[in-house]
Amino acid sequence: MLENKFQADLIKEIKEELPGCIVLKNDSSYLQGIPDLSIFYRDKWAMLEVKKDAKAKHQPNQDYYVNKANEMSHSAFIYPENKDEVLCGLRKHFNV
Repeated sequence: MLENKFQADLIKEIKEELPGCIVLKNDSSYLQGIPDLSIFYRDKWAMLEVKKDAKAKHQPNQDYYVNKANEMSHSAFIYPENKDEVLCGLRKHFNV
């Protein structure tokens, strides 16, 4: 599956699971390595870095920003092989 198709399907799924949430696609040309998606729901936020599969290469600074955002709130790498686990973590984070 292509990363952009996985990301589009993922955004739809997140919006269905978290009604009323805001999902923003971040601009890596503005801040290289920032995770692809920011999710705002109620009084919390999270960030996800979308990969086409578990073996996809990490770009420079991606690990740094995913870890930093996870220290501040919640963040993870997500790909088809771990999607269910990461979405479960999001639901726990957002108390859904």
